Amino acid sequence: MGFVSLSAVSFRNLSDAEIDIRGKDVFLVGENGQGKSNFLEALYFCSYGSSFRQVRDNEMVRTGEKDCSVSIKLDGSLYDTVRVILKNGKKNITLDSKKIEDRKDLLEVAPCIVFCHEDMDFVAGSPEKRRWFFDQCQTLCNSAYLEDLRNYRRVLKTRNAILRDYKGEPALPKETAAVLDALDPQLAQYGFSLMKKRQKAAADFSRVFEPLYREISNLDGILVSYAPSWKEESADEILKTLAGKRGADISFGVSLSGPHRDRYIFSRKGHEFSGKASTGQRRLLALLLRVAQARFFSEATGKNPVLLLDDVLLELDNEKRRKFLEIMPGYEQAFFTFLPGEPYDRYRKNDTIVYHIKAGNFLKENYG
Repeated sequence: MGFVSLSAVSFRNLSDAEIDIRGKDVFLVGENGQGKSNFLEALYFCSYGSSFRQVRDNEMVRTGEKDCSVSIKLDGSLYDTVRVILKNGKKNITLDSKKIEDRKDLLEVAPCIVFCHEDMDFVAGSPEKRRWFFDQCQTLCNSAYLEDLRNYRRVLKTRNAILRDYKGEPALPKETAAVLDALDPQLAQYGFSLMKKRQKAAADFSRVFEPLYREISNLDGILVSYAPSWKEESADEILKTLAGKRGADISFGVSLSGPHRDRYIFSRKGHEFSGKASTGQRRLLALLLRVAQARFFSEATGKNPVLLLDDVLLELDNEKRRKFLEIMPGYEQAFFTFLPGEPYDRYRKNDTIVYHIKAGNFLKENYG
């Protein structure tokens, strides 16, 4: 599966045009603020129905406009076109003009993996950021995991709403306690299923990730480990724990334990690594997390993703650039962004498409 073209209307600063991207490697060259990242965001928007920048949908509408749309034409897919329209504050996603009700239907259509500066949050950010990354790794290739995650979050949201209403109360009304009694077995079952899947996935991911980091940095033994909030070995044991901690949950007005508080840890020789790592080591860690994610996806599905690489090579010295390009994961298509002064000619191939971008307009470079 690859992208043939992208069309945008009133999307950020991109010109209202159809851009030909029929090539395995596409280079986007331009100064900062000209539209390179916006172009990648438009592709990602068609792949997931959301932005990798974690912004509200209306922030992607060009200033002064009310609505916008983006669409991609596909090659090697069961579908021809994905289109996302933002109109009157509502989002409409279609596959070949047929509306889809659930964004999960996009996951197998145009899977993208983005490399961007915000990936540093997976290394130096909150546990929630790391959980988001590893959840994405699994939802890309395991629909059963996505269902467990959604079900767990649904039950957790209801449970937390009840706890919040009775925060600090000495006791719950009988009827309310009965509702929690009905919710807790569901929370335990969905949560336990998530735990087992996360435990296996963390081990599989670490197996892919450790040799990658060693090859680039010459530093061995960097492992990814999973630290679950619940230590119990069965859903029944978890249910007993929930009953025992209900009083504390009521006091704080929130569920204090469960997969929503799980942690992922980067360690070396038994010690936490990311907190002590240098800025350069953290950047490399974040970059290789995405490489490992792409390889993890390919191993699990037998397919290659589309890669969106936003200023990735800019932050690497020449030697690390060379090594990174050597360990690039398999891909259907790759989009790289460059500043004009970068030596992008070193990396282009005979069939590489190069666009120079200025103020959202695209000028294709002739080569050869």
